[in-house]
Amino acid sequence: MGYLPGAMNAFEWFLTAVYGAAMNWLSELLGVRMLGYPYMQRAYLAAVCIAVIGPLVGTFLVHREMSMIGDTLAHTAFAGVAVGLFLNTTLSLALPPLLTALVVAVVAALLVEVLVEYADAYTDMSLAIVLTGGFALGSVLISATGGDIAVGIDAYLFGTLATVSTASVGLLLAMTGLVTGVVALAYRPLLYVTFDETAARAARIDVPLFNRLLVVLTAFVVVSAIQIMGVILVAAMLVVPVATATGARSFKRSLVFGVLAAEIAVIAGVTLSYVYGLAAGGSVVLAAIVVYVLVLVGRRVRSNAGRAGFGWRQGPGTGISTNSTRSPEPDGGREDE
Repeated sequence: MGYLPGAMNAFEWFLTAVYGAAMNWLSELLGVRMLGYPYMQRAYLAAVCIAVIGPLVGTFLVHREMSMIGDTLAHTAFAGVAVGLFLNTTLSLALPPLLTALVVAVVAALLVEVLVEYADAYTDMSLAIVLTGGFALGSVLISATGGDIAVGIDAYLFGTLATVSTASVGLLLAMTGLVTGVVALAYRPLLYVTFDETAARAARIDVPLFNRLLVVLTAFVVVSAIQIMGVILVAAMLVVPVATATGARSFKRSLVFGVLAAEIAVIAGVTLSYVYGLAAGGSVVLAAIVVYVLVLVGRRVRSNAGRAGFGWRQGPGTGISTNSTRSPEPDGGREDE
């Protein structure tokens, strides 16, 4: 395990000598002092990572009508944080709460799949069981310590910029690379399973395996985002940017547009959170909703202008669609895209 301290030292060097130096230069160039503060530099880097993996996984979930699983795993991650703080308090351990949150969230994600596959429980029923059970476990552990861990858990409930440590950013970068790599490698099977499970089974794709893979990736995303977004709002990054990208001509484009919408939202939200002293998670979610509304209005204006004959009407070869609610092409669009 000697490579872990070495990897951490290398990351700290990158965070300070490369990324930190670039942000300091940008701070001086723009005259924006907050970009030169190390904790804000970490917050921006963490937020940018969240904006990548949230829509990357959320796009599959939304098109499978499983968007509420993010909320379910967020509440079970809350229980995982409570487990870590409880063990640290009662047994004098030094477990990272995010590690216990990840373990509990992954177990909960697999439990949802087991309930659907083997207990013959409907998806929404299994989600409700796991969500309420996870939140109940967290509340019991808090009360079992006489409320001693309640202060420590508040940051995970509502999200904060100040607690984004170097180790947390390193973990988030590692998870971003892992989630992005897995989605890239398993893109085709995940796409088949998302749009047509029957055809996927006929093509001899292991549907249960990729269902489990998707929910485990969701658990990774939730735990990655929980420190900035908080338990209550973390599921929004799996849904709102994806809704903003609705109407893209292909599934790949919806992925790209969802990530772009999320990046705009997190940068605006983190900035507003610092400038006005607002909750980080709430600021990011509200910014994401504003982006969604602006895009929705823009589509409506374009659609109305097209019907009025102002030159934006869709015609052969124009590539402009006036229908913002249609599903993207499951094959990723035309071959030349």
